[in-house]
Amino acid sequence: MPDDPSTWATGRLLSHVARGLERQWNNHLDGWGLNHASLPVLLHLLRGGKSQREIATMANVTEQTMSRTVARLERLGYVARKPDPADARRQVVHLTDSGRSVAAEAARPESGELIAGAGLSPEQLESLRAILVDMVRAQAPDADRTAR
Repeated sequence: MPDDPSTWATGRLLSHVARGLERQWNNHLDGWGLNHASLPVLLHLLRGGKSQREIATMANVTEQTMSRTVARLERLGYVARKPDPADARRQVVHLTDSGRSVAAEAARPESGELIAGAGLSPEQLESLRAILVDMVRAQAPDADRTAR
């Protein structure tokens, strides 16, 4: 039976679950005007101001995509651009107090666990987290692909 998930390829299973979780996560983040693309920007900026180029590299997106994301966050009042003291031609993106509060509230681990862990036992969720962490690390640009 083609609609039986037990017959699907692993990639299809992951893609199906990821799309569903992304929709649920976006619904959660929408309360702050955020989405799955904008929250990581706020989290990166918790460590201090960065240029758009640096944030784009950290988020693994193009500078053009990051420009739109930062502009949206700026309209929401979560970030502000300021001239770089070392190079006045360059802008540095900083969190505002509001952005810092929203990042902490929206990214609370228990929210994500409730969404991602629906239907799983605590042991299954722990195993899933370990597998996903390994997968994220393997996809990192600097991952040693020969180590596997």
